[in-house]
Amino acid sequence: MLPQEIIRRKRDGGHLAETEIRAFIEGLSAETISEGQVAAFAMAVFFQGMSADEIVALTLAMRDSGDVLSWHGVGKPIADKHSTGGVGDNVSLMLAPIVAACGLAVPMISGRGLGHTGGTLDKLQSIPGYNVMPDNATFRQTVDSSGCAIIGQTGDLAPADKRLYAIRDVTATVESIPLITASILSKKLAAGLQSLVLDVKVGNGAFMARAEDAESLARSLVRVANGAGVKTTALLTDMNQPLADCAGNSIEVQNAVDFLKGEKTGTRLEEVTLALAAEMLVSAGVESELSMAMEAATQVLAAGRAAEIFGRMVKDLGGPADFVEKSKTYLPQASWTIPILAEADGYLSGCDTRGLGLCVVGLGGGRTKPSDAIDHSVGLSGFVPLGTKLGRGDPIAFVHANDETSAKAAAKTVQACYTIAPDAPSLPATIGLRIGAD
Repeated sequence: MLPQEIIRRKRDGGHLAETEIRAFIEGLSAETISEGQVAAFAMAVFFQGMSADEIVALTLAMRDSGDVLSWHGVGKPIADKHSTGGVGDNVSLMLAPIVAACGLAVPMISGRGLGHTGGTLDKLQSIPGYNVMPDNATFRQTVDSSGCAIIGQTGDLAPADKRLYAIRDVTATVESIPLITASILSKKLAAGLQSLVLDVKVGNGAFMARAEDAESLARSLVRVANGAGVKTTALLTDMNQPLADCAGNSIEVQNAVDFLKGEKTGTRLEEVTLALAAEMLVSAGVESELSMAMEAATQVLAAGRAAEIFGRMVKDLGGPADFVEKSKTYLPQASWTIPILAEADGYLSGCDTRGLGLCVVGLGGGRTKPSDAIDHSVGLSGFVPLGTKLGRGDPIAFVHANDETSAKAAAKTVQACYTIAPDAPSLPATIGLRIGAD
């Protein structure tokens, strides 16, 4: 099949057959199709869109461009979760061991920080010795023994996505929902999942700031994943303020350990984590009702079983055997910690969440180019939730930096990210729409 004819058909709004899509992706992987042709295909999809059948075909073709993991013999349901990214979103660190303690096997393939959002792999690399890129044998052994393993994408999983994404990134076609859907799901399906739960963020700290855009993406992801044979649901969750009370790499890992020890109850973070756990348990068939699943997740958390599994996973992937017990002695600490103070009396009524994420990047906790090294010790902690009544001089948060100049500059940036008003704000629900299979 001539690639230019496939491009022409999509350019003119036609429907592509599965064989055409698979042929195009095979050519992309083998690099027999030029970068210009890939860019033209991406632009045609950007403007003309794709039907659900076409997106399923594209997703499966990209999945099949590399290895597809098999978990034959594990004896547990194979499940995972994906978040579209936000600030202070360290849910994966707690969610994987919680649902593993409830009987799931969770081979979680995660990513590095992107733009203003933190990356699960960057957080885990705060832990001395933790191997985020183990070989497949170690990956499987960890899932077998611990019930979960959180690692990075190997070069053999959905390699077609890497080339297509790199071209989309420089051709202004990143925002295409069909292409986003195929990019996310091809990697997840390559992990050999039986069920998947999606956390689609919406708000000023999310990639999808508008609720209608987030809903469109969530519906596309759910429709295509179920069409590809993976039982999938999605929750739309609020990202108009950080999810955890902190942002940064080692700081968020410590926050996760504290959560697993029962020290973060009654928070938005707990609400989202347990809701996603319940969705995962029901989708995997371990529980029949969300209320029963929520109770099961709450019990393993309270009993310390999730903390035990997290510690075992860290050990199995090369980290300290006593990490949960002595996390503060292992995690890097910044040399400067200063408070960020409210400049007026009133209610904390608004937050530039994206600005907070960029502040962490500016401190060295993220990358401005792929080759940048990360300072795992820096970040922000102690975020006060929106709606809190403050007096002038009360702390809004704390900066963790490695020199006084950076610390003071970050404090001013964070102050500018918050709005204080005389009246209490009306805040959106932490968890909005739930989207199930059609």
